[in-house]
Amino acid sequence: MSFRLSNNLLGILNFVTFLLSIPILVAGIWLSRKAITECERFLDKPIIIVGVFLMVVSLAGFVGACCHVKWLLWLYLVVMFILIVLGIAGTIFAIVVTNKGAGRVLSGKGYKEYRLGDYSNWLQKRVSDENNWFKIKSCLVDSKVCSDFHNQHMNESVTEFYKVHLSAIQSGCCKPSNDCQFTFLGPTNWTKGNGVFINNTDCNTWSNDLGTLCFDCQACKAGFIDNLRSSWKKVMVVNIIFLVCLIIVYSVGCCAFSNSRKSKS
Repeated sequence: MSFRLSNNLLGILNFVTFLLSIPILVAGIWLSRKAITECERFLDKPIIIVGVFLMVVSLAGFVGACCHVKWLLWLYLVVMFILIVLGIAGTIFAIVVTNKGAGRVLSGKGYKEYRLGDYSNWLQKRVSDENNWFKIKSCLVDSKVCSDFHNQHMNESVTEFYKVHLSAIQSGCCKPSNDCQFTFLGPTNWTKGNGVFINNTDCNTWSNDLGTLCFDCQACKAGFIDNLRSSWKKVMVVNIIFLVCLIIVYSVGCCAFSNSRKSKS
């Protein structure tokens, strides 16, 4: 690849990346000012950091390629190499921690139930931490996942309800476990028996209050993890595509840096 072609191509790629970083940064700043819920406040800082990082790195690559600044190109390539290594390591880690666990099929039911112990120890520890779970629970309550679930199924009979397909979060957080053998009055309204549920502590945790339900249940944490697994698998596909793009840009950058050295020798 010629000196001019590699430098021009690298400059164009980084200019496009710089343009993409602007809406990301603006979105993060907007979110930090307009955020109301715990979920929204949780996202603003990472978005701003990603936006600033992309802007700085793309500017370094653009200036280094177009103005032939050798030390900026070198710094750019080092950062890109670190990003590629971290991306590969992160993808492998995500595959390992999301490989274990799945919902359990119930006889005569259209939905599955979830057990925290079925998932990786790393994910279990994350959701078992009180501070982490408080933030996650706040997000679930703010999203009104169980309120919508209640409104959607409130007019169904018990037979109809048992045939409904539920998401992992709905099954784990919005209704009691099948182990409890509660009497169905409504999707979020169940009558407890008088027994002590030794085999499943979630039965004693359940409350018919819409703000409580089973948000502190182990099944809710398991349902959240299962939902997270599905999301991570989709993100991994995007991440692999992103890594391929990074490697291509890195290769072009290496050509530009090599040609820059040759032109000065």
